[in-house]
Amino acid sequence: MKNGKMKNDRQRTFMLITIPVVVLFFFFNTFPLLRGVYYSFTNFKGYGSYEIVGLRNYIDLFSDGRVGNSYLFTVKYAVVCTVIVNVVSLLLALGLNSRIKGKTVLRGIYFIPNILGGLVVGYIFSFFFTYILPYVGQALGIEAISSSMLSRESTAWFAIVLVGAWQSIAMNTIIYISGLQTVPEDVYEAGSIDGATGWRKFKSLTFPLIIPFFSINMVLCMKNFLMVFDQIMALTKGGPSQSTESISYLIYQNGINGGQFGFQSANAVVFFVVIVTISVLQLRFTGKKEEQL
Repeated sequence: MKNGKMKNDRQRTFMLITIPVVVLFFFFNTFPLLRGVYYSFTNFKGYGSYEIVGLRNYIDLFSDGRVGNSYLFTVKYAVVCTVIVNVVSLLLALGLNSRIKGKTVLRGIYFIPNILGGLVVGYIFSFFFTYILPYVGQALGIEAISSSMLSRESTAWFAIVLVGAWQSIAMNTIIYISGLQTVPEDVYEAGSIDGATGWRKFKSLTFPLIIPFFSINMVLCMKNFLMVFDQIMALTKGGPSQSTESISYLIYQNGINGGQFGFQSANAVVFFVVIVTISVLQLRFTGKKEEQL
């Protein structure tokens, strides 16, 4: 009887903790999402009256060149950054997980970029690309960097990749270090007996055992880079000539300030579906790799 009462009290406590969280999540996450889906079927400008227009916004999305260019830029940016970040992060993690002096201090130093906000980092690098780097280029006679990288279409996207990757490497490195620390030492000892060293040791022993951490990093990287906004806002504001306009920035700029709230709501819904689809495909692909190993 006493055990049953304790069980009921515990369940009541769990419910009292869970219900407020669920209510808050619904009102601050689910409800705005549902409202956004509703507005995507209207011609709402963000103010005033509006009418239901059905699927017109979704149809217009596929014929809008600006929307298409923003998707191309965003996907290219996300793929390039994801590859760069995971390669560099894994190399740093391998180095910081080895037996070197001061590795705890180095881990702290490498994590600093992740502490700073995206807008803060963006404005710092904007100053660097606009004033410091051109000054150095002019002093050294290097024409390629004598003018701001952010003012040219051919180099602006590279500057954004550099900033985004620099800030994201920190968290990915920590995750990879966590994965490397789960690998038992006896696995390496057994591998050394079989002559596994260097690249063979990494390929046959280390990487198969940290595949789950690789999967997490790949999914998080792709999702975060597809949703890039802060770096665009701080560095280029979509320029020059809208060549670095990401999907998130386009939704914000034209939806909030451009009177296209309904149209950009439809864009946001499509973007949401794209991100979920890509994430699911990534998880399935890496899941199959884990099963094979």
